[in-house]
Amino acid sequence: MHIYTHTHTHQLQNKHQKKINLINYISSPRKMKGFCGVIPAKRRRRRMKRIPVGIIDNLDASHEGIKTVELMNRRCDFSDSSDVCVSIITWNMNGQVRYEDVRKLVGKERKYELVVIGLQEVPRTNILVLLENALLDSHVLLGKAIMQSLQLYVFGLKNSEQYIRELKADKQGVGGCGGLIRRKKGGVAIRINYKGIHILFISCHLSAHGHNVEERNSELRHISQSLFSKSWNPYAKPPQVTVWLGDLNYRLQGINTFPARNLIHRNLHGLLTCKDQLLQEAERGQVFNGYYEGTLSFKPTYKYDVGSSEYDTSEKVRVPAWTDRILYKVEDKDNVDACLHLYESVDGIYSSDHKPVKAHLCLTLNES
Repeated sequence: MHIYTHTHTHQLQNKHQKKINLINYISSPRKMKGFCGVIPAKRRRRRMKRIPVGIIDNLDASHEGIKTVELMNRRCDFSDSSDVCVSIITWNMNGQVRYEDVRKLVGKERKYELVVIGLQEVPRTNILVLLENALLDSHVLLGKAIMQSLQLYVFGLKNSEQYIRELKADKQGVGGCGGLIRRKKGGVAIRINYKGIHILFISCHLSAHGHNVEERNSELRHISQSLFSKSWNPYAKPPQVTVWLGDLNYRLQGINTFPARNLIHRNLHGLLTCKDQLLQEAERGQVFNGYYEGTLSFKPTYKYDVGSSEYDTSEKVRVPAWTDRILYKVEDKDNVDACLHLYESVDGIYSSDHKPVKAHLCLTLNES
C-alpha cells in the first residue's frame, strides 16, 4: 500500500503551479493570489463545548493529518478466505427515493463479503425493504443502527452469520432535527467482530453551512466519545479498524462558486482539495489525525439540482463541496492489513442533491 501524507498548502502551490498558471484567466489575479492559503478562523462559531477526544483523534500526538492513500491496481482477492472484502457506501438521500436508484447503488456489490450502507436524510419509507430486495439473491442483513433519518446497515453474504463473534449497535445525536425529512444530525454505529477482525463502522451527519467548522469538529469528538460509552467494558478488545462515513458537511473555504465551478468544468477539481475544510482541520490536528482517505479524484458531490448532473442553480448558487466522505484507520497494524481498491462517486443517480460515494476496502488478518 503506497501512502503519502496530505501535502501542506504551500507545497500544493508549488506542485500545481503550472496548472494554476494555466487557469489564471478563470478568475482575476486578486482572487487567485494565495489560492491555497488557509483562511483565518475568526468567523468560525463555537456552539458546543469541546470534549476530550476519543477514537477520532489524539491532540497529544504528532499532527499527521489525513493520509491520502493510493488505490491498489489489483482488485480484492475474493478467492482468498483470509481477506474480508468490504463495499462501503454513503448517500444523503435528500428525503427522496426510487427503487431504481437503490438498485444502481448496490447492484454491483453482490460479490463483496460485507456491504456497509450509511444513509442520511432517509425519507419516511421502509428503505430496508428496498435494500433487501436489491441484495436478495446474495446478501442478508447482519445488523442495523437507526436514528430517525440517519441509518446504517451491514449486509453479509448468505451464510456469513457463522463468522460473527460480536455485533453491537449504538447511536448518538448532536442536536435536533427539522423539516419534513427529519434532518437528524449525529452518528450511528455498528461494532462487529467478523472473521476475527474487530471493525467499527460509524455513519454520521454533521451540521451544515460553511461557517460551522468548529461545530462540526466538536460534533465529531462528541460522537466518538459517546458511542458505546454506556456499555463500555474496560476488558473489551478495541476495534482494529475504524471506518467513518457520511455527510460530514465540510465545505470549500476561500473560493467563490464560479471560480470553483470553472475548475471543475475543466477537470481541474484536484486543485480544490487545498480549499477543503476537512483536510485543513485534519492538518491542524483537530479531527481524523492519522486516518486514511482515497484521493479526491471525483468531482465534489454537493450540491446538485435534483434530477440532473448540474450544480445548484437556485438563488443561493452554493459552492460545490466534497461533503460526503469515507475515511478509515487501522489501529492494529501488526495484525491487520488494509488495502483500498476504489474510492469514487456514483454519478448515475439523480434523485438527490448529493451524489453517493463508494469505497472498496480489503482487510486481511495476518497469521500469528
